Amino acid sequence: MVSPEIREAIASAYAAMTLWEVAAVVLALTYLLLAMRENILCWYAAFASTAIYLFLFWDVSLLMESALQIFYLVIAVYGWWQWRHRNRDGEKLHIHRWSAAMHLYAFAGVGVLTLVFGYLLDNYTSAALPYLDSFTTWGAVITTYMVTRKVLENWLYWIVIDGAAIYLYIDRELYLTALLFVLYVILVVIGFFQWYALYRQQQVDSGQAVAV
Repeated sequence: MVSPEIREAIASAYAAMTLWEVAAVVLALTYLLLAMRENILCWYAAFASTAIYLFLFWDVSLLMESALQIFYLVIAVYGWWQWRHRNRDGEKLHIHRWSAAMHLYAFAGVGVLTLVFGYLLDNYTSAALPYLDSFTTWGAVITTYMVTRKVLENWLYWIVIDGAAIYLYIDRELYLTALLFVLYVILVVIGFFQWYALYRQQQVDSGQAVAV
């Protein structure tokens, strides 16, 4: 049974929900579904959703999340360009994997940036949940770049980042966005297996050994 407190919270969230948040959620979900299929149209949906979230996050004092949306606007254009054009060798951009060293650099970079910006936000701004806000922001920065380069492991990174973001958005009463991220966690698992199947097929087609 759902407690009265939970029912009241859901009712309040529904009342506070705006059409802008609904539009941002729908567009964000569209982006993910298209990205899972390697459809370049995903970057158009990403750009539109990001533009809306930029103002929504600023309004609820998630300063790092607001700054992240500016990055997303730029990266949406960059991602579209990368997926549309070819590599320097003239070949289409394919799904590939990062080395262990690259992942270690990514982990270390996100960790350091989280501590530095979390400290600055905590001591010099009115930002809510500064360390968590910083972690989801910098984690999303590196992971979104991985998407633009079609790095397979981006989906695994998103599981952690989106999971942390769920608590962040619930705390800020962006309940529909939090629900979106619950769905995201499910979809990114599916996305990983879809991209992994494509990656294996690419390796077979190119005559290379398939990494497990």
